[in-house]
Amino acid sequence: MISAKPMTFKGAEGNALSADLWDGGGHPVIFLHGGGQTRRAWDKTARQVASSGMRAITVDLRGHGESEWVQSGNYTFMDNARDVAAVVKQVEAKFHARPSNVGASLGGLSSLAAELHLGPLLETLILVDITPRMNPEGVARIQGFMGEKMDEGFATLEEAADAIAAYLPHRKRPSSLEGLRKNLRLGDDGRYRWHWDPAFVRGERNINLNAPELMAQLLEDLPNLVIPTLLVRGMQSELVGEEEAREFVDLAQAASYVDVGGAGHMVAGDRNDVFSEAVLEFLTGRAAA
Repeated sequence: MISAKPMTFKGAEGNALSADLWDGGGHPVIFLHGGGQTRRAWDKTARQVASSGMRAITVDLRGHGESEWVQSGNYTFMDNARDVAAVVKQVEAKFHARPSNVGASLGGLSSLAAELHLGPLLETLILVDITPRMNPEGVARIQGFMGEKMDEGFATLEEAADAIAAYLPHRKRPSSLEGLRKNLRLGDDGRYRWHWDPAFVRGERNINLNAPELMAQLLEDLPNLVIPTLLVRGMQSELVGEEEAREFVDLAQAASYVDVGGAGHMVAGDRNDVFSEAVLEFLTGRAAA
C-alpha cells in the first residue's frame, strides 16, 4: 500500500508549506483543502489517486495544519493564490509536468484565482463544491462554526466531535477520534483548538478582505478559463446550488459538473467513495485523451 512521504514547499512569502507525497509515479495532482481544514482531509482520495498510477500531493495552506503561520497576517484569497502558484511551479519543476489541482472551497478558489490571474499554470482543475458565486447564508454558517470555539477550544476530543456532529448531522459519526485529533492542536492549557491561525478569520488581512470584489472579477474572467475543469458539487450543498453550478459551466469554456448525492459542502468527507470515483474518472480520462 502506498504511504505518504512528507514534503515542504515555499510559499509566496518564503513561508513553509507542509505537504505529503503519495507517489504512484505518474501525473502530479495537487490537493488543496478548504478553510479551517488540513491536508488530512484528502488522505483516502490521495491514496486512491496514487494507486491508479499518479502522484498525489496534499498541501496544508498557509496558517493551516503544519504549515507556517505567516507573520505578515496575509490571509486573503490572493495571498493564498500566490502560494498556490508557487507550489504549482515547484511541483512542475520537480516532476517535469504541469500538474492538475483539486481544490475544495478556499483551495479551489485560490487555484482558480492563480490560474486566471497568475497563470496559465495548470493542466486541469477540479473544484470541489465551490464557484465564485456562493450562497452568502451558507458562507456565514460555515464561518460561524469556525469562529464559535476559536478561542475557547474544547476540553476533550469527544467535545469537539459533538460540535461537528451538531454542525453536520447528516454525516455518520466516526468510530475512532484519531482522524479528528489531526485537525486539532493541543494547547499548553490542555484544551484542543482548531489547527489554523485565528488571524485567518479575524486579522486585518483576513480571508474576507476584498473577497466580494475578487469573486466578481473571477466570475467575469471565467470565459478565460480554457483548461478542462470539473466542478464536483454536493447535492445538499449549503454553498453552491444547481443554478450556480450551471452558471459556472456555461461561462467556463471547458467545464462540466457532477452532483454527489448524500453530500453537503464537505463532499470528500461526506461521500468519499463517490467523490474519489468522480476525481479518478476525470483525471484518468484526461490522461488517456
